[in-house]
Amino acid sequence: MLNSLSGRFLILTAAFVLLAEVLIFVPSVARSRLDYLELRLEAAQIASLALLADDSLDESLERELLDNAGVYNVVLRRDELRQLALSSPLPEPIAATYDLRDTSAPTLIRDALATLADPEERIIRVIGQPVQEGGLLIEVTLDQGPLRRAMIEDGLRVLALSAVLTILTAGLLFWAVRVLMLRPIDRVVGHMRAYAAAPEDARRIITPSASVTELREAEDTLQAMQTQLTGALRQRERLAQLGSAVAKISHDLRNILASTQLFADRLEESDDPHVRRMGPKIVSSLSRAISLCESTLAFGRVEEPPPRLSRVPLAAVVAEVIDGERLAAGEADLSFSENIPAGMVIRADGEQLYRVLLNLVRNARQALTASGKPGEIGLSSEEDDEAWWIFVTDTGPGLPPRAREHLFQAFQGGATKGGTGLGLAIAAELVRGHGGRLELRRSDAKGTEFAIRLPKANAQLAPLGPLPDRDRADPDAETEIAMLLRREGPEAAE
Repeated sequence: MLNSLSGRFLILTAAFVLLAEVLIFVPSVARSRLDYLELRLEAAQIASLALLADDSLDESLERELLDNAGVYNVVLRRDELRQLALSSPLPEPIAATYDLRDTSAPTLIRDALATLADPEERIIRVIGQPVQEGGLLIEVTLDQGPLRRAMIEDGLRVLALSAVLTILTAGLLFWAVRVLMLRPIDRVVGHMRAYAAAPEDARRIITPSASVTELREAEDTLQAMQTQLTGALRQRERLAQLGSAVAKISHDLRNILASTQLFADRLEESDDPHVRRMGPKIVSSLSRAISLCESTLAFGRVEEPPPRLSRVPLAAVVAEVIDGERLAAGEADLSFSENIPAGMVIRADGEQLYRVLLNLVRNARQALTASGKPGEIGLSSEEDDEAWWIFVTDTGPGLPPRAREHLFQAFQGGATKGGTGLGLAIAAELVRGHGGRLELRRSDAKGTEFAIRLPKANAQLAPLGPLPDRDRADPDAETEIAMLLRREGPEAAE
């Protein structure tokens, strides 16, 4: 109960109402004291008027008049010359004097609190203004005890009334909050729980119906969020199914390519020198296709193998990428340029770096070819104390807005018609695996520029060795196919 919103609201309501009643109690007690004293002054004035009828009152009548007025002594000044007085012996000296003719609210409150705080039976003098213009002033002496008891009784009545009002007000507010606020909130919470149980079910998306502005805004926001989340979950499911299909295709295609690679190895035995010269390139291309299949399998498992870092001559990797893309360009009016220092050796995974550069250069080539205009693709590099930088530029038409918006998102950032955007997504992931970043520097009518930053931090380089062997297929697949060929002949692999 105390941990619920309604319970806390009830407690706070009761506390604030009690605080308000306390603030009312203090001036109420002060007013009660003032009324009591003014009543005593009025009664004493009436008693003193008996002297007008008879200047000499016997002692018993005078005492009776004073007892009825509740005072010990009365002095009524009618004018400058005449003064009426009733008196009786005081049991003790006067402890305090209060003048009610000209008092402020703070003074009355202070005197009332002082009276409540003093439990002693004391004699006080009170000076006031006679009623009905019956004189210049009236002065009485009385006991403070009955005054204090009357104030306490009035105060208790005020507190009792305050308690009743507090309970009634708190109950009404509690009911109102439960009906007007907490029930709509409970309804929203119920929708959230139902949606959480099956977020793919669009029927569980909340339909805003609250009449309270704030709750309606909350429901509208929740509806938008649930709609987006449901769409994202559906897209994820479709991508998962697509990834599963691609993984199966890549698995079978990898074995087919491995088999084809074994046959392509025999091209080197041809008598045609052109065929012998093109054979290694065919084998290399098949190796890269096998590597791509393996990478697709890894991407389908939402993981990319960590880079195997070594010292890689950047110029050799760039030259290999450009040679392959120059052949792929065919008769297109494209030129390639490279500005890589001959001695630059970087810390990277050679195979993954090749894939990154190949994706960027291939995208540029396809964009230039699709434009139908002459163009140039350039690769350059530089280094500073913290990182190596590789730049890939082209003079193409630039990326379309949709591609820039989802640049490194798979299946969303395709820059060409029918493209999937998978190449840039994989490239960005590979660069992040090196601790670096792939970023788009510019893309406008004058061309596009990508920048790759590979950090030098913790660059414990391995001894310089040859480039990673991309001319061999998957050893397991190759062994399996070789055994099949030895057992049943080349026709079995087909």
